[in-house]
Amino acid sequence: MVLNVIKIFHVSPYADSFCDPLVVPLTFFDLKWLKDSVQQVVFYKLTSESSSPEFFYSVIIPKLEASLSLVLGHFLPLAGHVTWNPQDPKPCIVVFPHDTVMLTVSESDADFTSVSGKGIRFARETRALVPEFPASCDSPCVLSLQITLFPNQGFCIGITANHAVMDGKTVVNFYKSWAHICKSQAHGTILLPDDLTPSLDRTIINVPAYLEAKMLKLQGERTLKIPRAGEIGHDILRITLEFTRENVEKLRERAKTESTRSHSELHLSTFVLAYAYMWTCLVKTHGGQGERPVRLMYAADFRNRLDPPVHETYLGNCVFPMGCFGHKAKTFLGEDGFVKAVEILGDSVKSLGLLGIGQLCELYVEGKKRVEPGTQLGTIAGSNRFGLYGSDFGWGKPVNTEFVSIDRNEAFSMSERDMSGGVQVGLCLKKHEMNIFISLFNDGLVN
Repeated sequence: MVLNVIKIFHVSPYADSFCDPLVVPLTFFDLKWLKDSVQQVVFYKLTSESSSPEFFYSVIIPKLEASLSLVLGHFLPLAGHVTWNPQDPKPCIVVFPHDTVMLTVSESDADFTSVSGKGIRFARETRALVPEFPASCDSPCVLSLQITLFPNQGFCIGITANHAVMDGKTVVNFYKSWAHICKSQAHGTILLPDDLTPSLDRTIINVPAYLEAKMLKLQGERTLKIPRAGEIGHDILRITLEFTRENVEKLRERAKTESTRSHSELHLSTFVLAYAYMWTCLVKTHGGQGERPVRLMYAADFRNRLDPPVHETYLGNCVFPMGCFGHKAKTFLGEDGFVKAVEILGDSVKSLGLLGIGQLCELYVEGKKRVEPGTQLGTIAGSNRFGLYGSDFGWGKPVNTEFVSIDRNEAFSMSERDMSGGVQVGLCLKKHEMNIFISLFNDGLVN
């Protein structure tokens, strides 16, 4: 894929003028994600008229730029930087009056249908569609965007977000708000509905103060530099797979049948079933070595688990990593591997309602200390409840969305299956591993 940069915009928030910097404190949930980023790309197919370079650059780009300025007025912290002054005990977000968000517009010669498709693709191609933060910056920006035109085919929007400021839900709320304003601005509307209006009140995060110090200690070195992702090998492939509603229901019934527990003891959410199935396929892909240590991770949303609850449109992180530690690969290699994974993940999810955030944090910290070298790690990005496929900027809904960040390790992504129900999942593997994984995935859903 050849990618040419056409223009770089520095977009200012459309907001009431302010003279003094806006300072926003980081919370306990933010501090866990220092030096991490979230990267995602969303693909849109265009008609032959709207995908022409002339129409794209004269109509679509000006509308996207103008609506970005308008939405940043609502999401003002996203225009700032994360800083950590020597005299401050923890970092904060600072927004100066002149701050902007960088928007890169580029053009690709690749086949849009192939790059935006859900079949096997080279991971390097998807990575090229999201911007990178400067690696040497010790006061990194919060947000960077890239729009790529595939002439006479379609375009995509790539997002790189500083995880210390935004979790996946916040990224999606911002994106959906941008789409809403872009589509509505033709009617003179720049306001957001209540379900998209961001909540900027960080005092609502009710977490014991000592936990912030624990998180900062866990981060180690006092730096905010976000490491650049390493080079992606030419042999790393990406695929997007789907669970239909019928697939999910079949897995649910299978778990009920194979588990020795009563049905009331099992937590059989779509998330648990899909993750457990993907995980057992991945462990089996790596084959033998049943004694090798493995651990499963996921980010739990605490918006509805704190007292008082946090608003769904809270602008910031409200997720914390949960770990299933101390397991061996042999637990998942047998015929009962799937139901074992369901029980382990289900127990972990149920514990979220039984333990406080302080206890869960302690379990996570202690679990990390016991992780052995060479442990196979499973983790997951995204959610099947975000509703990103409804994001229409005025030229139609997405044909696909990908979490780019999963190409850094053996991680899964999860989102809703377009607008038809079910679940969409993605992963990146080497070619020979990918062939084994796909075979296991398909066979298990058929048999």
